[in-house]
Amino acid sequence: MKDLEYGDVRSLEGSLLVVRGVRGVGWDESAVIGVDDGSERHGVVLEVAGDLAVLQVLEGTAGMRPGGVRVRFTGSPFRIPLGRSWLGRTCDGRGQPLDGGPPILGATAAAVNGWPLNPVEREPPREPVRTGVSGIDALTTVVRGQKLPIFSVPGLPHLQLAAQIAAQSSAAGDPFVVVFAAMGLPHAEIDFVRTALEERAAAGELVMVLNGADDPVIERLLTPRIALTVAEHLAFVEGSHVLVVMADMTSYCEAVREVAAARQEIPARRAYPGYLYSDLASLYERCGRIRGRPGSVTIMPVLTMPAGDITHPVPDLTGYITEGQIVLAEDLHARGLYPPLDVLGSLSRLMRHGAGPGRTRDDHLEIAAQAVAALARARQAAELADLIGTGALNDTDRGYLAYATALEDSLLRQRPDEARTFEDTLDRLWQAVSVLPRRELTMVSKASLAEHLAGTR
Repeated sequence: MKDLEYGDVRSLEGSLLVVRGVRGVGWDESAVIGVDDGSERHGVVLEVAGDLAVLQVLEGTAGMRPGGVRVRFTGSPFRIPLGRSWLGRTCDGRGQPLDGGPPILGATAAAVNGWPLNPVEREPPREPVRTGVSGIDALTTVVRGQKLPIFSVPGLPHLQLAAQIAAQSSAAGDPFVVVFAAMGLPHAEIDFVRTALEERAAAGELVMVLNGADDPVIERLLTPRIALTVAEHLAFVEGSHVLVVMADMTSYCEAVREVAAARQEIPARRAYPGYLYSDLASLYERCGRIRGRPGSVTIMPVLTMPAGDITHPVPDLTGYITEGQIVLAEDLHARGLYPPLDVLGSLSRLMRHGAGPGRTRDDHLEIAAQAVAALARARQAAELADLIGTGALNDTDRGYLAYATALEDSLLRQRPDEARTFEDTLDRLWQAVSVLPRRELTMVSKASLAEHLAGTR
C-alpha cells in the first residue's frame, strides 16, 4: 500500500531488511526507508512470504536499528525520469548525480526493468557504427541495432578499448550518443573512464552510470537497466543513434548470483541461478531498431572470462544471445599489440547488413573476407614453420607469414587515442594484402584488384 508505512522490522543483517505485517507488496517493488536520524534510504523487495517482505537496502543497513526504521513501499518497480537532461551527466547506479550537478528531472518517468523489443516491431539492423578502431571497423563491423560483446580476460586492456570506442564512435553525421554503464569497477578504473570520456561528456553526447566495486550489489543490478532505459528514450523518442557500453558484465552476473543466494534460490551451473540466461536476454534484447521510429540502440557488453574459460556460464550464455563477439588475445597483448584483437576468434554476424556498397565502401566485404581467409592460411603456415623451420617453407607460405606481420603493423596496431576513418582503415587492409602474390587473392574482384593493387605482382 503506497500511503502506508511499516515499522515492524524483524531483522537487519548486512544489506537485508525484513519487515513484517505488509500487505499488497510485490517482488522487485521499490521502497523508501525512513531512518530515525531523519535520513532516507532506498530498497528493493527481494522476497515476499505471507506478511513478511525481505528488502535489499541500496545504501546498506549500517547505523539502522529495528525500532527506528519506517518502510514505505512505492507500489511500482524502481523508476527514473526521462529526457535529454541526462546528456552530459555522470550518475551512480541509482541514477543520483556524481558530478555535483542538480538532480536529473524529466517530463516523464519509466520503470528501469523495461521490456525486450517486440520482434514484430523490429526493423533489421543496418548501417555501420564507426568505432575508429581499424581491426573492428574492417573485420568485425558493428551495425546500428546490434549486440556485439567484447570477450577478454583479466589483465588485458579491454576497459581501455571500451573507453576508446565510447570516446570516438560516430554514426556518419547522424545524431549519436554514448551511454557508458560501469559495474563493479575499482575506483581507479572509474577515474580512467571519466577522464577518457571527458571531452564527449563536455559535448553533451555522453551519459555515464557508474557502480564501483564497493557500491551496493543490488545497485549493480540496476545500473545496466538505468543505462538502457535512458538509451531507449534517447533513441526511440529523441531520435539519436545510441551506443551502450556495459563493463564488466561478469561483475553484473556475480551480483545476480549473490542476490540469488540471499533469496536462498536453488543454484545451477557454477552456483549461478538457473534464470541467468533469461536475465541476460532481458538486457541484451532491449537493443535494436523499431519500425517507423528514428534512432537505434546498439549494445557492446564487455566481460572478463574467468581463467580465460570461454565455456564459463557468463561468456557461454552471452554468446547464445548476442550476434557475434570481439575476442582479445593474451599472446598478442604479450607481444605489445594494441588492441590485441584475435581476428580469427572474432565475428560480427550482422556485418553484411552494415558494410559494403552504399554503407562503407564497395570493396569492403570482399577484401575483409580475403584478409580473414589469408590470416587463417598464415596461421597454418606458422604452425608448419614451428615443426620444420621457416627455411623449409615454400615461397607462398613465407609470403603468408609476411602477410600476418603486415596485417598487424598496418591495420591492427593502433594508438589508444587514434581514430581512423573507414577509408583509411580499408586502404590499410589493402596495404597488408598487397604483400601476397596476386594469384592468392581469389576472393576479390578483378576490378578491385586493378583499382587498389595496380602495378603489384
